Amino acid sequence: MPGLIVVGTPIGNLGDLSPRAAAALEEADFIAAEDTRVSVKLLNHFGIKTPMVSYHEHNRAQRGPALLARMEAGETCALITDAGMPCISDPGQDLVRLCHDHGIPVRVVPGPTAALSALAASGLSTDRFAFEGFLAVKKGRRREHLAQVRDDPRTLIFYEAPHKLRATLEDMAEAFGTDRPMALCRELTKLHEEVWRTTLGEALDRYTREEPRGEFVLVVAGAPQGEAEAPVTLEEAARLVVQLAGCGVSLSQAAKTVAADTGYQKGTLYRLALEESGGE
Repeated sequence: MPGLIVVGTPIGNLGDLSPRAAAALEEADFIAAEDTRVSVKLLNHFGIKTPMVSYHEHNRAQRGPALLARMEAGETCALITDAGMPCISDPGQDLVRLCHDHGIPVRVVPGPTAALSALAASGLSTDRFAFEGFLAVKKGRRREHLAQVRDDPRTLIFYEAPHKLRATLEDMAEAFGTDRPMALCRELTKLHEEVWRTTLGEALDRYTREEPRGEFVLVVAGAPQGEAEAPVTLEEAARLVVQLAGCGVSLSQAAKTVAADTGYQKGTLYRLALEESGGE
C-alpha cells in the first residue's frame, strides 16, 4: 500500500528496533531520514539496502513537496528520525500534515521514545504529564517558557543538550524552586545510561561542579497544589439552600442550585431545607 509509514527507531540500543520496523524499512521504496549519515549505520547493521533521501529542518519546505509527489505516484516512503519516534520535536510532523492534506495514507510503526521512557523510569506521577520539548537557546524566551508552566500541576518533560544543561537548570531552579523534585535521565538505553531521582537544587549543584555529558531528558514534578477543600456535608448543603432561599430565591430553585454545586439530590435537599426552615 503506497503512502507514508512513520517508523520509530532505537534511541540508543540497536536491539530495540522491532521486527516490524525493520520490515517496513526494508519494504519501503525509499526512506526519508533526518540525517542519512546517522541512519546509514542503522540500515547497515540490519542489512537494509533501501535508498535514503534527507528530510530535515533546513530542507523540509523544498523537500516535502518532492516526497509527496513520489507518494502520489504510488511509492511508499518510510519516515525516520535520528533516534526515536519521528514527529516528536522533529520536522517530520510537517510531512505527515502534508500527506493528510493531500489524501496520502499515513501509517505508523511505533518504537522507542526518550520522553515516555524517561517518564516511566522517573518515579514521578504519570497520571497527567506535558511534553515541553527543547527550551529556547535565548535566555529570555527560555525563562518565558518556564514561567508559563511554573504552576502547571502536570509532570513536565523536557529535552536538553549537554552544553545547555547548566543554564537550563539555573532557570528552572529560579522558576520552580530548588526543592522541586525531578528525575534527570541521561543517555537512555546506551552504555552509560543514568536515571537520577533528585531535586532541581541538587541537580544544579552537581552540574555546576561537573561537566554535563550525553543527551538529557529532564522530568520535573508538577507544581504542588493546595489542600483540597473539605466536601460539604448534606446538612451543610441544606443550610445553604435555606440561606439562598432567604435571599429571595424560591426554595425549589435554591435546592436545584445547591444540588448542582454539591452533587446531592435536589429532592433530598429540598426536604431537609423545608424541615430546617420550619416547613415554611
